[in-house]
Amino acid sequence: AANGHTVAFVLKALGLSYETKWLDFSKGEQKSAEFLALCENGRIPLLVDHENKDFKVWESKACMLYLVAKYDKDNTLGVGSSPEEQALLSQWLFFQASGQGPYFGQAAHFKMFAPEKIPYGIERYSKEVERVFGVLESVLSKQEYLCSNKLTIADLSFVTWYVELSPGVLRDRS
Repeated sequence: AANGHTVAFVLKALGLSYETKWLDFSKGEQKSAEFLALCENGRIPLLVDHENKDFKVWESKACMLYLVAKYDKDNTLGVGSSPEEQALLSQWLFFQASGQGPYFGQAAHFKMFAPEKIPYGIERYSKEVERVFGVLESVLSKQEYLCSNKLTIADLSFVTWYVELSPGVLRDRS
């Protein structure tokens, strides 16, 4: 549920009140007719903005972008409006969504949850996790934040994956 926690980080950072509704994945609640009526993808997170006519948006990066556009009037977690700043923000959000998230998820699956150990899957996704970590390390060794001189949703989008999955998917880096 790293993506759900990332959206919660943004809500908290912006000082917005929210209610979390937990789904029991072991019972398939995310695929129930009730949930699918709200979220056609049947996955989390789903954000329902009761302050905006119950506007619904799913996919963590879409939720984050919406929250910043709608509620971050002081530009606490966003970037400037120039095409360059917006492109860098998008670059990191897309890299997280298409790189870190899937690779960490697959590494965790093959290392911790697969019914049988498949060395190829473990090795392939472990290498991708290390590659993604290397990309981040190469940038953050030269600057404090990914795409701005302050914390943004780009930085937050990576945090929960490292906090929640690092013990199981990262090799010992000491």
